Amino acid sequence: MSSLLFRPRQQPVLLVLIALITLALFALPLLSFAANRLVSGQPLTLWQVTNSILLFIPLLWLWQSLWWPPRRIHAISVLLAAEVLLALLIWLAGQQATQLANSGSPLARTAFGSGLWCAAALALLLAAEAVRQITRSTPWRIVLNLQIWLLPLALLLSGHLDRLSLLKEYANRTAVFDAAFTQHLWLLGGTLLPTVIIGLPLGLAIARRPRWQNAAFSVLNLIQTVPSVALFGLLIAPLAGLVAHFPLLARWGISGIGIAPALIALVLYALLPLVRSVVAGLQQVPQEVRETARGMGMSAWQQFWHAELPLALPVWLSGLRVVVVQTVGLAVVAALIGAGGFGAIVFQGLLSSALDLVLLGVIPVVALAVIFDALLRLLSALLERRHD
Repeated sequence: MSSLLFRPRQQPVLLVLIALITLALFALPLLSFAANRLVSGQPLTLWQVTNSILLFIPLLWLWQSLWWPPRRIHAISVLLAAEVLLALLIWLAGQQATQLANSGSPLARTAFGSGLWCAAALALLLAAEAVRQITRSTPWRIVLNLQIWLLPLALLLSGHLDRLSLLKEYANRTAVFDAAFTQHLWLLGGTLLPTVIIGLPLGLAIARRPRWQNAAFSVLNLIQTVPSVALFGLLIAPLAGLVAHFPLLARWGISGIGIAPALIALVLYALLPLVRSVVAGLQQVPQEVRETARGMGMSAWQQFWHAELPLALPVWLSGLRVVVVQTVGLAVVAALIGAGGFGAIVFQGLLSSALDLVLLGVIPVVALAVIFDALLRLLSALLERRHD
């Protein structure tokens, strides 16, 4: 009996997460219902949502798991319970939205409440903790974390969530959303290409000449200290002056506002993490590897291509991952100077106090960052495993 009483102490993280999930479900509103888009929503608690009793099945299973010994099979069970809980939360929201829309006005708006947002976020953290206990392999951890979204994605594609207010905002602004998605990807691609073209040779040059490192990194660090909004604003006047003196630039689409200053600022911000990763990747190549390559009669280019690059590439990909995630986020702020992208939707929602519109711009940005981060981490892990 005493071992049963003390066993939850062996898994304090799971205990805290499960307790917080329970508190979120019982103490906070699960959904919010409004008669239309203009009025404030009324909170709906767990007991007011149809079929919410289904949530007790994975919740009780999670509480019971605290008394299991910390083994892999039990961690798999916790992962499945967290996935089921997340899917049930989203499914119940879609079902309740459909019922309220059918029984009332078609203008009715049903949105996720604070309890659902908190419980869903905590369920994802719980799943991530279970994945950490299941395997130490980075590729498998990434795959297991990504598969958590299969059931929610299936619910989304099936149309079950179409009556939720967030999906209604998307239906009303499909063309705007698609244009913002395309523009955001253009900003990302337009940033990565010049960053790699500039940052890779710069990093290689600095790595070969250590005396340049202090000066180069001082300048790049100085750029990082400038707030993004300030840097975007500082570029407006110089570009506007250049366009005034060289009208040909205007024909190329360059102006004081728009995509040109946005790309310049994003590239400047992206240089530091990429250059730093290039230098760090080359510095961590063992000197014995270089000496062996020279002993085999390799030229400087062959040493780089066959010896240094394979060992440095995982570190370079880590730096590129930072650049991609950073750029996806900063591109939102670039909408303030007319660069478009999802930032335009976010700021439009903020100006009109429309939370669903803000989420319509924020959620895709988070999704893009998570997807690119996972893919680059997976590629980096596979390369590291290949060279082990």
